[in-house]
Amino acid sequence: MKTQKQFTSSVVILAVAMGFLVSARADDDPKYSVQTIMKAVFKGEDSVNKRILKGKASKEDLDKLVEYVSVLPQNDPPQGDPDGWKKKTTALLTAAKALQAGGGDALAQYTKAANCQACHSVYRPD
Repeated sequence: MKTQKQFTSSVVILAVAMGFLVSARADDDPKYSVQTIMKAVFKGEDSVNKRILKGKASKEDLDKLVEYVSVLPQNDPPQGDPDGWKKKTTALLTAAKALQAGGGDALAQYTKAANCQACHSVYRPD
């Protein structure tokens, strides 16, 4: 009888430990996926990105850009070199924050960093 109780206790302890591990891993996941970020900020003729490039972005647009782009470096690239991904997405984040802060050459910095083809040619799956 004691063996059954020990076994049951062990199973319960193991289940609780597994639950903590799973919830800890879920907390490490980025808030937004790459696909979600692309749809929210970059896709469409009236996207946040297009409004920025046309010089028609609002404060809310810039805030949204920084919110979403800040998560890109936390994601793994869909394909390609993770170090290169981190470098490009961090440069994009730096440029987005400069835009938000109103830096002098921020638009030129952002335009260079937000070169869609430069990332898609390397990291976007066919």
